[in-house]
Amino acid sequence: MNPFLLKQYFEPTPILGMLFNPFYIARRALWKEISKIGKNIQGKTLDIGCGSKPYEKCFHSSEYIGLEIDNTINKKIKKIDVFYDGKKIPFENENFDSAVCFQVLEHVFEPTEFLYEINRILKPNGKLLLTVPFVWDEHEQPFDYARYSSFGLKHLLEKHGFEIIEHKKTVQNFGVIIQLIAEYFYKISYKNKITKYLAMLFLIFPTFFWGGLITWFLPHNPDLFLDNIILAQKKA
Repeated sequence: MNPFLLKQYFEPTPILGMLFNPFYIARRALWKEISKIGKNIQGKTLDIGCGSKPYEKCFHSSEYIGLEIDNTINKKIKKIDVFYDGKKIPFENENFDSAVCFQVLEHVFEPTEFLYEINRILKPNGKLLLTVPFVWDEHEQPFDYARYSSFGLKHLLEKHGFEIIEHKKTVQNFGVIIQLIAEYFYKISYKNKITKYLAMLFLIFPTFFWGGLITWFLPHNPDLFLDNIILAQKKA
């Protein structure tokens, strides 16, 4: 993905993002909230499921290490530093000051083992920044295993030695519906380049534009939202 599209994919701007990113509402909300909370991520940081490290500049890390599953697709991503089997994180106990994990937990079949490993490699009082979708379609099939409510995440994290410092829900308004409509148009068109571009221009962009105007006049609903964003701390 070229630098322009990569930026619009993770850090979308109001007009260009609507034209080039079918997940504009979700990704813009994630970027804004991660940027705000990012000041809490410092020191030696592990990005678990890092991909292209799109949020690295949001943090104040002295060292930033990207970790990914060892497979053919990930081998092509140049920014990944360390590959692993998806089970045991290949670092010693209490090795990191902080860890970040974006939109990964829903793809983990054994969350108990996963969170145990994150806790293990963090120092006492180490920070974890975690994002997990709540309302979203099945994606990266067949490796999409779960959706988590805010209560389910709180239970899982506390059970595995973390305490929650801050918990935010993104897009607690009609924007949830607008994003799902846009995603529907994209999913039925993306396999063909021509239909994908036509859908972005004539269906998805108008959906974002007019839907955004409608959203201004409708009340919020904190029980229906797109993503959980949690800042947690390892218990000393």
